[in-house]
Amino acid sequence: MEQLSGVGVLDKAAAVLSAVEAGPVSLGELVTRTGLSRATAHRLAAALEVHRLVGRDPHGRFVPGPRLAAGGALPLPWALVDAATPVLAELRDATGESSQLYVRRRDVRVCVAAAERASGLRDTVPVGSTLPMTAGSGAQVLLAFTDGTGADASALPVGALLPGAAAFDASVLERVRRHGWAESVGEREPGLASVSAPVRDGGKVVAALSLSGPVERLTRSPGRRHGTAIVTAAELLTARLQQKSAQPSS
Repeated sequence: MEQLSGVGVLDKAAAVLSAVEAGPVSLGELVTRTGLSRATAHRLAAALEVHRLVGRDPHGRFVPGPRLAAGGALPLPWALVDAATPVLAELRDATGESSQLYVRRRDVRVCVAAAERASGLRDTVPVGSTLPMTAGSGAQVLLAFTDGTGADASALPVGALLPGAAAFDASVLERVRRHGWAESVGEREPGLASVSAPVRDGGKVVAALSLSGPVERLTRSPGRRHGTAIVTAAELLTARLQQKSAQPSS
């Protein structure tokens, strides 16, 4: 492996990051791409995973972590990510569908946590994935309740919030605010349905909690089927986040 900075461990870690940025890789593929030994590649990838620069997809392959995917100067809400893990698992187990947590970063939304259905047909969204703000129930929630800077979207002209070529219109965002959840069928991908609800911190919407899967199971009215479950889970996550915020720092 070429030494670039003169700091060997940093160059090796950078090689691992470059390898995962090129696409999901198994440990064997990581060794091939970096030229590192198997033990070194695994040790560095595991360390980078702790710092959330590297993640794992449902097949156990190494992928960019949420910190890499987010980009920009805005930090990810780590307390929210930590609090979301059990809530996502509980939601998945209660509904039998994959669950995800999204935060907005400019013109995309980033999956910062997920709990995948163990088997069968499912919607797989690896942690670190970036999805457009033009389609999907998660995008609807993030647009309906916030303008991306934390401002309350209900006080803004809804039409001004819509990105170009959006699969939904202003009336959809108004309906999302009335119902407290959003649904989509085939917006992001044919045959895929989802339902999402807002997660709040200090009264502001900071994330969208989502449930997704094939239309055959979620039906063409996923909100009717899972709206109550997704809102309950989002409110639970909001409450747990508030509990974390109220805990005195050590």
